[in-house]
Amino acid sequence: MEKFIVKGEVQLTGNVRVSGAKNATLPIMAATLLCSGISVIHDVPNLRDIQVMKEILALLGAKIVREGKTLIVDTTNVCKAEIPEHLMREMRASVFLMGPLLGRFRKVRLSYPGGCAIGPRPINLHIKALEKIGTRVQESFGYIDAEAEQLKGAEIHFDFPSVGATENAIMAAVLANGITVIRNAAREPEICDLQTFLNKMGAKISGAGTDTIRIDGVNQLFPAEHSVMFDRIEAGTLLIAGAITHGDVIVENVIPECLFSVIDKLQEIGAQVISGTNYVRIKAGELRGVDVKTLPYPGFPTDLQAPILSLVTIAKGTSIITETIFENRFKHVDELTRMGAKIKVEGRTAIIRGVPKLTGAIVSAPDLRAGSALVLAALSAEGNSDIEHVYHIDRGYENFETKLYGLGAQIVRVKCD
Repeated sequence: MEKFIVKGEVQLTGNVRVSGAKNATLPIMAATLLCSGISVIHDVPNLRDIQVMKEILALLGAKIVREGKTLIVDTTNVCKAEIPEHLMREMRASVFLMGPLLGRFRKVRLSYPGGCAIGPRPINLHIKALEKIGTRVQESFGYIDAEAEQLKGAEIHFDFPSVGATENAIMAAVLANGITVIRNAAREPEICDLQTFLNKMGAKISGAGTDTIRIDGVNQLFPAEHSVMFDRIEAGTLLIAGAITHGDVIVENVIPECLFSVIDKLQEIGAQVISGTNYVRIKAGELRGVDVKTLPYPGFPTDLQAPILSLVTIAKGTSIITETIFENRFKHVDELTRMGAKIKVEGRTAIIRGVPKLTGAIVSAPDLRAGSALVLAALSAEGNSDIEHVYHIDRGYENFETKLYGLGAQIVRVKCD
């Protein structure tokens, strides 16, 4: 077990490069299973979730080599369509493997996926989509068995624009006979990145980034080479780090248009934000309370709800944050309260009364995004803070403390006593 020790009240300044997106890399890694051969993926972050996906692909028969930030994935000898339960339970994104394995082998067996305990994330939308294109699904004793004699194009309408279900449906449909149309599809940029990779493999997909996606099924796909997009959530977290420390930070390797909802909210809070071709600069002004409501893209991302909650704890006035995506995403509130924050939670809404400053404390990261939020709070707090259970943070942020240290933060990783 490891923890971060953070000395607060240090202004962050300088430039920092954002890593490739975990949420783009994982489905793209899964998509390599759709064909036989060697695919090359660049700008892959070195994270625990990526390692788990590598282990799953290896157990299915793939050979994977990492060279720096590049993954070389050889799926020539993949012959299995069953995913070990212990790996499924470690990572939610393992559910992405349903679509590719069905597309290639017409069958798959897996247990229910795990991940952060931030509330129920049922996979009924995944199953509904796969059934629409000709898959028979059986659920029993905690396992899902899916099989299809032939995948056929179909009309799929989602009750909710689920990112994972949209990506799974796309990957299953690329090798189906006929045309598949997905309506009320999720619009996240990571879906556009997956579309780009699949089209490089020979797929015929259009519409990613809108609520209607069309997939013209093809008979065969081929290996491809691709560089994954930047991590929007890491970029937003680093921008909030600049604001909460009253610093001057330039976040590089980004597409500012993909961060519009975050930039808009930071400007409303009082920060000065300047965007360039591939960077965003934040200079904090006087922070004031705001209302934030998490929504599917292009709304404010649920993955940045915890970090921005940390920010408004020291903003003047009252802020109201409403979480519409996951019901258990206020687990960091008790930890922030230890640091002097004034927060009241009512159902899916948090009411925050800003305080002049937070104070250092010993706190524990309950999940990935809450963990990053506690680090941000510690950066601004008076005195030292210990953030325990940082393995949660390691699941989604590459070299988090190193990047913050490069901006002037006084943060170190140590073994717990």
